[in-house]
Amino acid sequence: MDPTAKGCATLSACGHPSPPASPTRRTSVHDFQELPKDQHLAPDVVLLEMAQGGAKRALTLTASKVMVLSMLAGAFITVGALFSILIASGTENEGVKRLLEGFGFSVGFFLVILSGALLFTEVNVEMPATILHHGGGSTLGSAVARLWILAAVGNFLGAFLLGLIINYAHDFDAETAELLSEVVASKLRYQEVGGVDGFLQAIVSGALGNWLVGMAAFFAVMGKTIIGKYIPVFLVVSAFVATGFLHSPANMAFFSLIQPTGAGPGWGDAMAWSVLPAAIGNILGALCLVALPFWYAGTRREAATEG
Repeated sequence: MDPTAKGCATLSACGHPSPPASPTRRTSVHDFQELPKDQHLAPDVVLLEMAQGGAKRALTLTASKVMVLSMLAGAFITVGALFSILIASGTENEGVKRLLEGFGFSVGFFLVILSGALLFTEVNVEMPATILHHGGGSTLGSAVARLWILAAVGNFLGAFLLGLIINYAHDFDAETAELLSEVVASKLRYQEVGGVDGFLQAIVSGALGNWLVGMAAFFAVMGKTIIGKYIPVFLVVSAFVATGFLHSPANMAFFSLIQPTGAGPGWGDAMAWSVLPAAIGNILGALCLVALPFWYAGTRREAATEG
C-alpha cells in the first residue's frame, strides 16, 4: 500500500526512509563547446618565424635560385601594378580610384606571399630579423648581404622584362595610359623639389612606405589561413597605395610599364629620384619601424617572463 495513502505527506513522515538525494553535479569545462584555436600567430612569434625563414633562405638558396625567385617577385608586382591601373582607370571618384588601385596592387603582393618569391621590401624586414635573432656571423652575414643585393637586382630584372613583354603584346587605351602617366609622375614628384632636400624627402617617403608594406608582410606571416593572410595584406597595402608613399619594387614596376611606350621619364631620372631613394628609405623603414620594435618588445617580454 502506498504510504501516502495514510495521509503521510512524505515517505519519511510514515517512517520510511527517503530515497537518497542526487548529488549536485559541478559544471565542468567539458560542458562547454571547445573554443576554436587561434587563427593567427602571436606578434612576438611572427618575427622569430621571419628570422628562421630568412636564415634558411639566406643559407640554403643558391645565387641562381635567389635570382629566379626575385625575378618572379618583380614580375608579380608588375602584374599588380598593371591590374591596379586597368581597374581604376576611368574612375572619377578619387577615393574609389585609390581603393581600386590598392586592391589591384595587393594582388601582386599576395602572389609574392603565396608563391614564396623574394621581394626586396619583404627581405628588408626578414633579413634584419634574421641578424637580430641569430647574430651577424661572417657566414650568415655574407649570405644575408648576397640575398639582399640579388633580391633588388632580380626584382628589377623581373619587372623590366615583363614590362617589355606586356608592351609588345598589349596596347594601353587612352584612359589607362593617362592614369599610368599620372601614377609615374607621382613617383617622381620629389624631383621637382630637387637637391638634397628632395632626395631626403624621397628617402623618408620610402621609409614610411616600407613601414606599411613591411607590416603587410608581418601580418601575412601571422595569418594561418589564406584568407587570414589576405585580409590584412589587402587593408595595409590599400593604405600604402592611398598614401602615395614610395616603394622601390612598385616604382620599378610602374616605370617598366611606361618606359617601352616612349612616354616615360627615362631610367636615369627614375633611378636617381625614385627607385634609389625609395630603396634606401625602404631599408631604413623596415629596420627601424618593423624589425627593431618587434624584436625589442619580444626580448623585453621574454626577460619579464624569465624574471
